[in-house]
Amino acid sequence: MIPGFGGVLWTVAAFIVALSIIVAVHEYGHYIVGRWSGIHAEVFSIGFGPVLFSRTDRRGTRWQVAALPFGGYVKFLGDSDAASGKDGETIEGLSESERRHTMHGAPLWARSATVAAGPVFNFIMAILIFAGVFLVQGVAVDRPVVGEARPLPVEAPFQPGDRVLAVGGHETPDMAAFSAAVDALEPAPVVTWRVERAGRVIDLDGPYPFPPVAGSVQPQSAALGAGIAPGDVILAVDGAPIHAFSELRDTVGDSDGRALTLSVWRAGEEIEMVLEPRRADLPQIDGSFETRWLIGLTGGLAFTPETRTPGAIEALGMGADQTWYILRASVSGLWHMVTGAISSCNLRGPIGIAEASGAMASQGTTSFIWFIAVLSAAVGLLNLFPVPVLDGGHLVFHAWEAVTGRPPSDRVLRVLMTGGLALIATLMIFALTNDLFCP
Repeated sequence: MIPGFGGVLWTVAAFIVALSIIVAVHEYGHYIVGRWSGIHAEVFSIGFGPVLFSRTDRRGTRWQVAALPFGGYVKFLGDSDAASGKDGETIEGLSESERRHTMHGAPLWARSATVAAGPVFNFIMAILIFAGVFLVQGVAVDRPVVGEARPLPVEAPFQPGDRVLAVGGHETPDMAAFSAAVDALEPAPVVTWRVERAGRVIDLDGPYPFPPVAGSVQPQSAALGAGIAPGDVILAVDGAPIHAFSELRDTVGDSDGRALTLSVWRAGEEIEMVLEPRRADLPQIDGSFETRWLIGLTGGLAFTPETRTPGAIEALGMGADQTWYILRASVSGLWHMVTGAISSCNLRGPIGIAEASGAMASQGTTSFIWFIAVLSAAVGLLNLFPVPVLDGGHLVFHAWEAVTGRPPSDRVLRVLMTGGLALIATLMIFALTNDLFCP
């Protein structure tokens, strides 16, 4: 029980760290833009419930950490609660100039900017994290050049700096041609490589370019549950040897969910694992989804490609592209779930997110940081949904005010906010049910 309990603690700790960072950035967006807009923040809280630590700054804002670290809020002057409900009694007791510093008495532009800042800061955070990862890890060069040989059961003959000129007789002047050459190859234990090394062209016998290696292991996957780790190499499935990741993918795809016995090579040792593939809905480039049986592995080359450090502008552009892809795939996934095109089990709740947090943290700091960026983009998107109590709902109210010249009445707002809370609670219960009962 002790290792299991330790795993639970690790999962919970990773979830709290990820959520706290994302919430802090989101709420700081509200706070700082509100402050710039002349709206006074009375409380900035990470967590709910009893206060563990607090400090009041020179502007009169109390910064606090509360006992329940599953969210946070900024309470502005004139708010009755963390959802920015209107405290009528407090506002009535304020002068006209003082009301200007409340969320409800500030100009429409100030209120809208303050509300929108939370999701925007989440998106900015995601872009910056992705860009930072690209800057630190680098991106592959356009030519197939060996950066480092990957540990494999068959010793790879590569050396750092080898430029791959051909694979299996197919020339590879760039990465696109390299990928086409691999597609043209039949899986085999040994493939002929032609490389340029120190000015000399030599032929080598090496492994298949895309061996059945676990480049990464997806959270909440059959592979993770079975204990497969990044770097493991799948030697055989149900006793049948495989030499290419495509063979593993095809075998799993044809399994129809039956249990598979995998022979796995890990640091010179061979071990056996049994796992059951899980049905999954995969987003496609055109926005559609493909349903397949998966075990949750992504592959990798027989070598780590040489990388280059992108410029800051290029990295930011790549970070923005990655963030946009997450937003687009998320909206597409939700639409396909609503229409019944894919399973509603794709919607996960706090338990599922916590498990994913722990899994990514266990794979290393970079994986965990990347996951935080993904989750930050998702949280920003969720908060823009036009549901009362969410930021998107408040923006809808502001749009109504901009068109009609007056805000919705307090009575209408109370009814809509109650309905919004009921909708969010229903969604959370549904997601939690998925966490508990979906495979």
